[in-house]
Amino acid sequence: MNLMKNDINPRDIMTKNPISVDKDMLAAQALSIMNGKKITSLCVHAGNRKNKTIGIVHIHNILKANISWMSFRSIVQTIILIVIIIIIGGVYYKYFSPNKSIIEENSNINDSEKLFEELEKKITELEKKNEELKQKVEIKIDELEKNKIVEIEDNEKKLKIQKEKELQVEKKLKNKKKLDEAEKKIIEAEKKLELEKKINNEKLELEKKKKTKIEKKKKIKNIVKDVEYISTDKKGNRFRLLANSAKSNANNNDLLDLNNVRGMITSDVRDPIYIVSDFAIYNSTNLNSYFYQNVIINYQDKEITSENFDIDMETNMAIAYNNVIVTDPKSIMKAGKVTLDIETKDININPDDNETKVKVITN
Repeated sequence: MNLMKNDINPRDIMTKNPISVDKDMLAAQALSIMNGKKITSLCVHAGNRKNKTIGIVHIHNILKANISWMSFRSIVQTIILIVIIIIIGGVYYKYFSPNKSIIEENSNINDSEKLFEELEKKITELEKKNEELKQKVEIKIDELEKNKIVEIEDNEKKLKIQKEKELQVEKKLKNKKKLDEAEKKIIEAEKKLELEKKINNEKLELEKKKKTKIEKKKKIKNIVKDVEYISTDKKGNRFRLLANSAKSNANNNDLLDLNNVRGMITSDVRDPIYIVSDFAIYNSTNLNSYFYQNVIINYQDKEITSENFDIDMETNMAIAYNNVIVTDPKSIMKAGKVTLDIETKDININPDDNETKVKVITN
C-alpha cells in the first residue's frame, strides 16, 4: 500500500541485465565473478537457456558451503597422515631391522661368491670363444683377402679382355667404314660406268637409227612398185615375172629383190607352169630367178609347195627344195627335192630317203 501511495516503479529498483551463471559452475568461479563485479548474488540457469532463471545463489551460501568443506578436508588429511606413518613403520621393520640385515648380508656374501665363480667360468669360456672367434675371423679375413685379390685379378683380366674386344670392335668399325666407303666409291664408279655405257649405247643406237634411216631412205629411193619382167629363151620358152615391188640388192646391183611375186613359164608345146611366193631374187643379166618363202608351183594336176624354188634359164632346169610336198589327185608325197625340166616338163621327185628315187615323166 505504501508503494502504491509513493508511486515507486519496479523498474527503478530492478537490474535490467542480471548476471546469470550455469548451474554446473564451480563455487570458486561464481565467487570470483561476484568479487569482480562487486555484487552479492547471481542468477542461475540450466544449459543454454540463459533467459530462464531457475534460482538465485547468494555469497553467504558459497561461504557456508566452503566452511563445511574445509572441516571435512582436514579430517581426510589426518587419516591419510596416520596411514602413511603405519606404512613407513612396516617398511622399516621389514627391511631395516639389524638382525635381519646381518643374515641377509651373510647370505648375500655367499651368493655373491658363487656368482663370482660362475662369472669367472663364464668369462674364461667367453675368452676362449673370443679367441676362437678371433682365429675364425682372421682365417675368414685371410680367405676374403685372397678371394678379393683373385676377384680383383679376374676383374683386371676381364677389363683387359673387354678393352681388347672394344679395340677389336673399333678396328672392325673402322675397317667396316673404310669398306663401306670403298664399296660406295665402287658403286658410284659402277654407276658412272653404267651411265657412260648407257650414254654410249644410246649414242650408238642413235647412230644406228640414223644409218638405218639413211639406208631406208636410200632403199626407198630404189624401190619400184608393180614391176613386170618378161624374157624368152632360145627354145621359145617365155618367162613372165610380176611383183608388187622391186629394189636393187644392196650387195649386187645386178640382182633385184622382189616382194609378193607371181611367175609363169609358157611354151607353144607344153602346159604352162605357175609360180607364187612371198619373195624372189631376179638376176637381170642371166634372167635366173630364186623364189623363197611359201613357194607354190602348179603344173597340170600337180601342186608343189616348198620354201625355195630356183630357175636356171641357161640350163632350163628348176629345182624345188626345203619342205617339199607334191600333191596330185591320187596322192600326197613329201620329198626332199624336186627337179623340173623346163624344156621337156619332166619332173624328178627325190624323197627324204636318198636311197630311192621316184621319177615322173609327163605325156
